[in-house]
Amino acid sequence: MAAGAGAAAAAASASASAATFLSVLLSLAAALSLVSPSLALTCNPKTSFPKNRTYSNCSALPFLNATLHFTFDPANSSLSVAYSAAPLSSSKWVAWAINPTSTGMVGAQAMMALKTSAGSAGSVVAKTFNISSYHSIVESKLSFDVWDLSADEAAGGTLRVFASLKVPAGAKSLNQVWQEGGAVVGTMPTIHPMADANKESKAALELAEADSGTGPSPAVSPAPAPVPASGVSRTGEGSNCAFTVLGLVFLGSSFFGFY
Repeated sequence: MAAGAGAAAAAASASASAATFLSVLLSLAAALSLVSPSLALTCNPKTSFPKNRTYSNCSALPFLNATLHFTFDPANSSLSVAYSAAPLSSSKWVAWAINPTSTGMVGAQAMMALKTSAGSAGSVVAKTFNISSYHSIVESKLSFDVWDLSADEAAGGTLRVFASLKVPAGAKSLNQVWQEGGAVVGTMPTIHPMADANKESKAALELAEADSGTGPSPAVSPAPAPVPASGVSRTGEGSNCAFTVLGLVFLGSSFFGFY
């Protein structure tokens, strides 16, 4: 009788442990499945661009679902860029900027793609703005030379800005800022959202480590195939993690005798 009672208690304890194990793993899988897809944003270095534009480097920016393709030529201190961002459905403009004097928005020299209210084909225009303060956005020439400026809208509503610009001779890095905003009034942008991602969309652009096109490109995040026309992949890391955890659930369930 005692041996039977002990066996029953052991079985009940094992069953309770198994239930707890499965509950923890399932909760973890559910949490990981909610990880933002932007964490898995990748940049495809072989993205096709209009006019046969090609770039030696590709970077997935950490906020706002944006990527930057660029080529730096140290021989003439020029930088050619293609900035791509898949904005929110309510957003009508995106911008990429260099700040020559600081790491934030104030002082940024911005190149912007604006989708005008007409919404018809060919309604995306490119403009340059001097962000002189938080309350002043002035359309003007920038503090450095810019040429070949253009903008378009790619598949999925991705807005893109193309430009070439002069950078200071001997520059090793630049302060880059990027942004997206809501309405466009005429051809002027309105204020952008104040979410954390909008506030944190800034980083150093390292030129010293960039490839000028004469050698192998630096390592970039791998891009799964097929790749969207914009060069932005949204394969979710959270989903992959969730599948991994669900695999552990299956193994754990087998171990505890549920299968």
